[in-house]
Amino acid sequence: MSLPIAPKPNLRRFHEARWDEPIIFELDAPGERGVLPSRAEADLAPIGETLPDGLRRTTAPALPEIGQMRVLKHFLRLSQETLGADMNVDVGQGTCTMKYSPKVNDALIRTTDLTDLHPLQDEASVQGILEIIWHTERMLATIAGMDRVSLQTSGGSAAIWTNISMIRAYHHAAGEGDRRDEVITTIFSHPSNAATAKAAGYRVITLYPDADGYPDLEAFKKALSPRTAALMITNPEDTGIYNRRIAEFVELAHSVGALAAYDQANANGILGITRAREAGFDACHFNLHKTFSTPHGGGGPGSGANGVSEKLAPFLPGPVVERDGDRFYLDGERPLSIGKVAPFYGAVPNIVRAYAWMRSLGAEGLREAAELAVLNNNYLMKRILEIPGASAPYATGRRRIEQVRYSWQDLYEETGITSEEIGVRASDFGVHYWTSHHPFVVPQPFTLEPTESYSKAELDEYADVLAHVATEARETPEVVRTAPHNQTVHHIHHDDLDDPERWAPSWRAYRRKYFADAGD
Repeated sequence: MSLPIAPKPNLRRFHEARWDEPIIFELDAPGERGVLPSRAEADLAPIGETLPDGLRRTTAPALPEIGQMRVLKHFLRLSQETLGADMNVDVGQGTCTMKYSPKVNDALIRTTDLTDLHPLQDEASVQGILEIIWHTERMLATIAGMDRVSLQTSGGSAAIWTNISMIRAYHHAAGEGDRRDEVITTIFSHPSNAATAKAAGYRVITLYPDADGYPDLEAFKKALSPRTAALMITNPEDTGIYNRRIAEFVELAHSVGALAAYDQANANGILGITRAREAGFDACHFNLHKTFSTPHGGGGPGSGANGVSEKLAPFLPGPVVERDGDRFYLDGERPLSIGKVAPFYGAVPNIVRAYAWMRSLGAEGLREAAELAVLNNNYLMKRILEIPGASAPYATGRRRIEQVRYSWQDLYEETGITSEEIGVRASDFGVHYWTSHHPFVVPQPFTLEPTESYSKAELDEYADVLAHVATEARETPEVVRTAPHNQTVHHIHHDDLDDPERWAPSWRAYRRKYFADAGD
């Protein structure tokens, strides 16, 4: 009879590797090479001779000279000094949908069939990628219920900018561009909605939640007027609360001649369940680097997807991919188009990843992913709310969609320990807890979004870590205040980050400041 193996505790022994690793420029050793490229054929002119004088370098770039093995060691060591989605439980990114990205999709985008493509090739030689873009657009159009989709934008904020640009162009084409100078959004919609509207020249009106956490409908009615150009709203908002009256909001916007744009960056819990079309939206966007499982990359490389109703289709950024029988082509003859918002066709590797992810799951799989994301989120919420000192403001007793904006305010009032300090201490147990939970309307916030990728065991581990740190806040608060203890760096003073004299954004600036401090 064999004895059962005791399971590892959720508070697992963890200590980040620490290397006193130099900056790669400091590893420079003149004469070392990592790769020896073959020389150009004699009859080929050096590329420099074909460039205008203004584009030619007068000196070679000051790149580090370093052997291949040392390069490998350098980057492997750096990789051991970080936490990431493929290494730890990463549900604390908050509003950023850090899900697992299948590695088979990375293999697809590394094939020479894709990496050797050039965006200026003749259309006849890039039929494969144009077909993938065409099919991806139509799958996303079906998911959103919209008439057309463009994949040109390079991320979520760029997609929101594209929405407001199309709305502005629409009103100008209708002769109302000068009169409609206001945009309405909500405080828990992504800040890029307000920011892009402001950048486009609009006056922004921000709605705050009512007592239950929903956008205040009465305040919205008062804000509407013939000057309203658009409602730009995220749903579910960054609290995880779904606005069940969203169709009424859109209808009210339409009643004064305004358009409605749906920020669907938080769509991971609604795929196959609800669509922008059913709520009456004129425009929407997805983040492929969130909902559709392309790598997030810590803010990039991203990929956006703009969906529009038929009346906004003429204003989509161009060129757009069209189909004529078995041939795919780029249509740039679009007089009402807002023009390019990104180079060429968009972030092609991410488009291919998203296409592969959707094709592998199918319609039923996409809905199952959303249902699992909601299940995981509500299970984690139950576990978190069992921790004394944690709460979930608004919609008390109600379930959330794919994330929750929690608060440690009760724990802070009892112990003086902040949400940021809890997040830093959590990293000592090998889990990630992001501390950016804009806007800071909820006091001592922490925002968790587990997605469908995590198992129940991993969610339990994450909850157990936070429960342990909350206990430390009461019993040994100095341990929390002085964290991290098991990381590559120790406590960082914000004064250092706020003083440009104490940091350098480039190697050149580093050298300049280093030698100045050394008195040279």
